[in-house]
Amino acid sequence: MFLKKMTVAAAVVLMSSQAYAACGISEGNVSIIGNEFPAIHTVANAAAACAGDGVEVKSNLTADHKEIHVAGMQGNPAEYSSAIIANSTLVALMNEDVVRPLDDLLAKHGEGIPKSNLITVDGKVMAVAFMANAQTLAYRKDVLAEAGVEVPTTYEEMLAAAKVIRDKGLMENPLGGAYKSGWNLAEEFVNMYIGHGGEFFKPGSAEPAINNEAGIATLEMLKALAEYMNPDYLTHDSNATNAEMEAGNVALMNMWGSRMGNLMDDEGAEEQVYSNIVVGGPLTVAGGSIPASTLWWDGWTVAKNVSDADAEATFLAMKNGISPDILTEETMGQAVWMIEGYTPAPVNDGVFAAIKAGTKPYPMLPYQGLLHTALGNNIADFLLGSESAEQSLADAEAAYVAAAKEKGFL
Repeated sequence: MFLKKMTVAAAVVLMSSQAYAACGISEGNVSIIGNEFPAIHTVANAAAACAGDGVEVKSNLTADHKEIHVAGMQGNPAEYSSAIIANSTLVALMNEDVVRPLDDLLAKHGEGIPKSNLITVDGKVMAVAFMANAQTLAYRKDVLAEAGVEVPTTYEEMLAAAKVIRDKGLMENPLGGAYKSGWNLAEEFVNMYIGHGGEFFKPGSAEPAINNEAGIATLEMLKALAEYMNPDYLTHDSNATNAEMEAGNVALMNMWGSRMGNLMDDEGAEEQVYSNIVVGGPLTVAGGSIPASTLWWDGWTVAKNVSDADAEATFLAMKNGISPDILTEETMGQAVWMIEGYTPAPVNDGVFAAIKAGTKPYPMLPYQGLLHTALGNNIADFLLGSESAEQSLADAEAAYVAAAKEKGFL
């Protein structure tokens, strides 16, 4: 949700009276929490350019943002005045009532923000989106050519290609995946379950419906893929998975479009590796036509528990963070920007392919996050061989039901 080899939070505090004047901030302080991939750094840095004359703009960009943003916005005043979020994380923040509607701030300062970027929930604007994202195929064209296999379009073809690559001694563990126990592993389940045509809940209710044929098939495919991954795959998030490919250990993987620029640049990998990495579209599974992936947007919010002055300063700083001025030759390929002046770059072909293929958006149901957490905490037992697929899914459903009852959804 990401800078190469970065494992610690980044804090940015910039002072520029000239930039401050341009942003129109007269008072207030801004503190941003978000993920750490390059596009988010670009937004945070542009927001930080609004600092000056006693106005502070700082950011904490870390892979652990999902574990700290709710707690960091629950205080009064909140530690963070803005969270850079995506589909699922907005729901989590709204469930805890820590973000404010933006309608009043938009009426006052919203000129230049396209209406198509406004994320409206129950008639209120709760976030401003600035980029699209999806997980799609990344592959080594030289390794596939040496193995004599075609670029896969399905997960079954990916498995077949991995077997050939291993059998020919080209790579021992040719597949990569962000299978880290918790959020990442649950996201892989969500993608694969959608590809199998699964529905997460019983129609018209918050009752879970994953312990079924599609759920079992999903777990079995995840396990089959894991057999061709690094044995430590349950510790690999997107950072570690990218590092595996850059080290020349992986030939095929499902990866976020926002990460492709890192994979294909000339930093962190030998030329033989980075020059042969290609972006592909999302894969299907089990003969289905809907990609086993999800469409995402990333955007920003304003905290509820901050002063009106800080909220206004945050809105203006974040608006500057997604202004067309951030689009340069260097930043254009960092994301599929939802910003005027964006020109598609080859590294973003996978996300556009996902859109064209009819990839479903990640579900924005208020209780989807609870199921996501329950999956991430329980399905690893099946992958490790300590439980049956049915038992792991039953455990996930039970954990979800307990959480949903506590929140009042059941």
